[in-house]
Amino acid sequence: MTLDAALPILVTMAAASYFQTVTGFGLGMIAVGVVSGLHLAPVAVIAMVASLVTLANSAMALPGKLHHVDWRAVLFATIGILPSVVVGVLALEYLSQAASGILHFVLGAVVMYGGVTAAFRPASLPERSSNVSFLVSGVLGGVLSGMFGVSGPPLIFQFYRQPFSLIGIRCALIFIFTVTSSVRTAFNAWQGQISQETLAVAVTAVPVVALATLVARAWPPPLSLKASRRLAYSVLMVIGAGLMLPAVLAMFA
Repeated sequence: MTLDAALPILVTMAAASYFQTVTGFGLGMIAVGVVSGLHLAPVAVIAMVASLVTLANSAMALPGKLHHVDWRAVLFATIGILPSVVVGVLALEYLSQAASGILHFVLGAVVMYGGVTAAFRPASLPERSSNVSFLVSGVLGGVLSGMFGVSGPPLIFQFYRQPFSLIGIRCALIFIFTVTSSVRTAFNAWQGQISQETLAVAVTAVPVVALATLVARAWPPPLSLKASRRLAYSVLMVIGAGLMLPAVLAMFA
């Protein structure tokens, strides 16, 4: 890959890493959305690169801050998300194309509705949710990941509603998405699906991601917890619209 081709990818990775460090999510979503949307690299390649550089992002973002994390919440969410990814993959195989499109639209509408309603009420819950609710959010996130490659919405919504500190929320989300990225990367490596091109792009991107993460740690944007919640819920609206759009376009194709 030439420098001209690699430069916009690296800039996107830097911006996505900064965003994930200050919010706890978004690296994969931004990287895949922008790079594939601009046709800078194949979706499969950039998705794998995003998984690999997520490990670098977490390695720089989490040290010294893990004591802020509610580990029971993370444990139950992780227990839910890992096996349910398989359920999502299997469910997608059994759905017809039409049924998959309808489900895409419905899920997108639900995610958008959740983002809209929460954005108007950005205050946290008065008490921490039960461990079962974190397990359920993990299960829903895993199914979404298996079916559509989008695991974030249920987990983002669940954690940002909690009476946790902002640093605790984003570190918890970074840790969970790092675990899922690690499992996905290990599985793809076992299947021999990590190409030399993917490794080359990832190796080139790691220093950029590390630098962007350090910048985000040192100079985060001056957002209050309420403003951060509004930002997270706004992103959920975008994700919801993105899930709905393919189904809508298919109706008029």
